[in-house]
Amino acid sequence: MATGEAGVPLPLGREEARAEALAARAPGRSIALMAEPNALAPRQLDERRLIRRDGGREQADAFREIRTRLLALGGSGNFVTMVAAVSSGGGGSFVARNLAAAFAFDEAKTALLVDCNVRHPAQHEALGTAASPGLMDYLERPSTGIEAVFRATGIPRLRMIPAGHQRETGSEHFSSFRMRAVIDSLRCRYPDRYLFLDGPAIRGAPDARILSDLADFVVVVAGYGRDTPAAVSQAVAGFEPGKVAGVVFNVGP
Repeated sequence: MATGEAGVPLPLGREEARAEALAARAPGRSIALMAEPNALAPRQLDERRLIRRDGGREQADAFREIRTRLLALGGSGNFVTMVAAVSSGGGGSFVARNLAAAFAFDEAKTALLVDCNVRHPAQHEALGTAASPGLMDYLERPSTGIEAVFRATGIPRLRMIPAGHQRETGSEHFSSFRMRAVIDSLRCRYPDRYLFLDGPAIRGAPDARILSDLADFVVVVAGYGRDTPAAVSQAVAGFEPGKVAGVVFNVGP
């Protein structure tokens, strides 16, 4: 992998409520103490195409470098990063998953991965969790409760929200007040939580551009040998220049 330049309150589940109580007693630590009783073994991480915290492989180092660049751009506060591939199959979900994991490796931080690729949701399958209820289900039926859509991932300090049932488009949901309120609440509840939105492919639909309005930074993923330089440039040009943190060239499948 090569890298380029790179509160509306919600109901809490028992796990989140315990974490909130910890945060009240120890400001700044929040859910950095979040336990992971079923941590994945190295073999399971490899099967899920996840980097290892203690791995010195080039791939893990590449994600740590992206983390360092984003933190330099973001300053002292937490932030929301959207990761989107130029074209479908370009590896956007792979990059989003591992970038979130790289942030969770830092014991002073937590990460939340939100699958917003509603046409081709992949994170629940990759992480071995239930597909629904998920984000779309909660947006359509808030009575579901936000606690019902959180998933443990097997990686300490990393939680995930699946997309839910497949949809042809997420544009109407991404531009809704409810979606913005959810993202703002998830971000603001804990000062050490970094959000990663696994966005839809940029080419072919406006969903990624609409979703980027909710993010502080955008990381564009180009499939090496798949996306032409012109396609990458066009994809980058579709976002606000100040939001584009860089381009990641994914050489994997």
